[in-house]
Amino acid sequence: MLHGTQLYLEVPSSCLPIVYSPVYNITFMGLEKLHPFDSGKWGKVIHFLKEEKLISDGSIVEAREATEEDLLVVHTKRYLNRLKWSLVVATITEIPPLLCLPNFLVQRRVLRPLRTQTGGTIMAGKLAVDRGWAINVGGGFHHCSSDKGGGFCAYADITLAIKFLFERVEGISRATIIDLDAHQGNGHERDFLDDRRVFIMDVYNRYIYPGDGYAKRAIKRKVELDWGTEDDEYLQKVELHSEGALNEVRPDIIVYNAGTDILDGDPLGGLAISPQGIIKRDEIVFRAARRRGIPILMVTSGGYQKKTARIIADSIINLRRQGLIGGNEDGEVAEECVGGVPLVMSSSDSSPSSVSTGPAPNTI
Repeated sequence: MLHGTQLYLEVPSSCLPIVYSPVYNITFMGLEKLHPFDSGKWGKVIHFLKEEKLISDGSIVEAREATEEDLLVVHTKRYLNRLKWSLVVATITEIPPLLCLPNFLVQRRVLRPLRTQTGGTIMAGKLAVDRGWAINVGGGFHHCSSDKGGGFCAYADITLAIKFLFERVEGISRATIIDLDAHQGNGHERDFLDDRRVFIMDVYNRYIYPGDGYAKRAIKRKVELDWGTEDDEYLQKVELHSEGALNEVRPDIIVYNAGTDILDGDPLGGLAISPQGIIKRDEIVFRAARRRGIPILMVTSGGYQKKTARIIADSIINLRRQGLIGGNEDGEVAEECVGGVPLVMSSSDSSPSSVSTGPAPNTI
C-alpha cells in the first residue's frame, strides 16, 4: 500500500513548473564555506530569474520537505538512522567541523535543506509529466544511493523521483537519465543497476571522483571525457549521444542532471566548457526531448564557482526564448499559487495523467 505524501498534490495551471524554496540555501556560522560548493547558489538563480521578469514569487512552486516515509521509498531505515550521527553527515558533505556539532543542528541547518531539495525533485517529476517539463532549481544528488551517501549528496533524489513516478503515475514505466554533471553519477547507477526500466547515459571526466567501476555497469551509454575537454568536442558528443540514447529506447520521462561543474576553471570538474557551451548543452537536451514529446525533469546538481548561478539562470532564460519551456503568457497568477504553495485542485482541474497519492494526507 502506498503511503500518504504531500509531494504529489495538484498545482494550478497558472504556476510555472519551476520548483524552489528558500530553505534550499545552507547557511550556518560560515561552516558552509569550508566546502567549495556554493551552498547559496539556488537562491541566486531565483534572484536572477526575477530580475529578468521570467518568474515572480507567486508564479513558481514551493518545494516541500521529503518526509521519512517519502525517503523510505528508496532509502533503508539503517541508512537514515546513520544520518543521525554528525560524523556521518560530516563525511558525506565533506565539511569536517560538522562532526563537532549536535545532530539536531546538523539536521536543521544541513539535512533539512537537502531533504527539501529532494522533495522538490520528487514534486518536479510529477510536474514534468503533467506539463511536459519541470525544473527543480536544486537537487541532482547523483552520488547518493539507497544505502550510501557521498560527495555532498545525502539523499537519492533522482532515484526517488523515478520510483515515485513508477509507483504512482499511470503510464510511466520507463525512464532515461541523462547525467551531464562532470562527475560519474554512481548513486543512481547503483540503485538501478539491475532495473531494465531505466536507461542511463552518463558523460563525465574519467579521471575524477568517484571512479566507481561497479556502478559503471549500469551505464547503457557511457562517454568518458579527458581533462580540459572544450566546447566543440563536448557539444558534439552530447548531441550525438543524447539523440542516440533517445532513439535506442523511448522513455516515458527524461531526468536530466544538468551539473555546471563542467565550467572552465571549476576546481573539481577538470573540464573547460564555456558559459555559452553550458547554455547550448541544455538547449540540445531540451530540444531532443521536445522533438519527441517526452516529458523532461531538470535538476541542477554540481557547480563549484560563484558564477554558476548566473549561468543556470541564463540557460533557463534561453530555454524560454527558444520556446523549449513554456511560460505564464498572460502574466496572471492564481491566488492558490501565491507563495508557491501547491493546493489540491478539483477533479475537473487535474492533469490528464492518472496519479495515486496514497491515503489522504493530513492537511492544514
